[in-house]
Amino acid sequence: MAKASSPTRMRVKSTPVPDRLTVVFFSSACLALGALPRRRALLALALVGSASLLGGCGGGSAPGEGAAGTGQSAGGQGGSGKELLLVSYAVTKSAYDRILPKFQAEWRAKTGETLNIRTSYGGSGSQTRAIIDGLEADVATLALAGDVEKLQKAGLIEPGWEREFPNDSIITHSVVAFLTRDGNPKRVKTWKDLARPDVTVITANPKTSGGARWNFLGLWGSVTQTGGTEEQARQFVTAVYRNVDNLPKDAREATDTFLKRGQGDVLLNYENEAILATKMGELKAPFLVPEVNVRIEGPVAVVDKNVDKKGTRKAAEALAAYLSSEPAQEIFAEEGFRPVNAGVWARVKERFASVKTLFSAADFGGWSKIDKTFFGKSGGLWDELFRTSR
Repeated sequence: MAKASSPTRMRVKSTPVPDRLTVVFFSSACLALGALPRRRALLALALVGSASLLGGCGGGSAPGEGAAGTGQSAGGQGGSGKELLLVSYAVTKSAYDRILPKFQAEWRAKTGETLNIRTSYGGSGSQTRAIIDGLEADVATLALAGDVEKLQKAGLIEPGWEREFPNDSIITHSVVAFLTRDGNPKRVKTWKDLARPDVTVITANPKTSGGARWNFLGLWGSVTQTGGTEEQARQFVTAVYRNVDNLPKDAREATDTFLKRGQGDVLLNYENEAILATKMGELKAPFLVPEVNVRIEGPVAVVDKNVDKKGTRKAAEALAAYLSSEPAQEIFAEEGFRPVNAGVWARVKERFASVKTLFSAADFGGWSKIDKTFFGKSGGLWDELFRTSR
């Protein structure tokens, strides 16, 4: 076990995996925009700076979406079988590419029905807004419970969604990892090192990325959860964002900015992204997992309004429940997520870095309070700190 004064270093054996698909939220949003008036569609795209892409929304399968395990395009029903749309955040694609075909085979064995599953990936905040604007997701697996709460507030999900599935409807855990340049030339070892003026930090935009919100909580909690004051946290987080040159729209784009474009000295991202980058040979240096960290919780929810409209509730609930099963949890673990299934975790926990102090969203009062305090539409603390850091 690593000493408390330094983060745990983790090496992952490199194994061949398919080439990474660059995930593009905007094209997957076209699923919803076709049903919207053009004025509203332009507004929805303008929220994420991509109104110019509206003209590209047409037929056919778009990057970041497709039929899982069916070989069919994303458009239309496949034969007489039912069809589901799973909407998720950017970094889950490699896991669902493997999980969904297994669920489809199980569903066919039990019911005799063919089930087609389309998928859409992007920043969790962007995906949440797309569902609210008309993307007819049957199942949403977003980066944080706060995004599901927004769907509930919009009238798409019924209250009590967190009690519908095991583990309070949480299907994955993760923590924040630091990815550094080969040899870690800036000697970044702790959260405090991120505030040094000689360190350039890459992190996604918390306005569009759930992972970036977890990064923010990790930064803030590294102070307040270890005896520091709110004012000390404010000063520290401001200093870190002073070292951030740009804000990629989601966790996958942040990884590409750091590894493919060579920007930054250190990347803050999901541990599972660091594991995937190592497996693919893109990350050569061992990554760091701070021993004071935030427990990242990924929820699942059935989008009640959509499944009742489409008549897909039974299949959607079966898929959502399957994500907590041992076969699905084992795949999540192989793809770098910390499983929530106790039996699977007991078998794989030695693969993951140890964390000495682990706090959660509940320690900040839950996501309703977090969003209001830090990320409010009318200008939360993050907006204030980011402006100050400029």
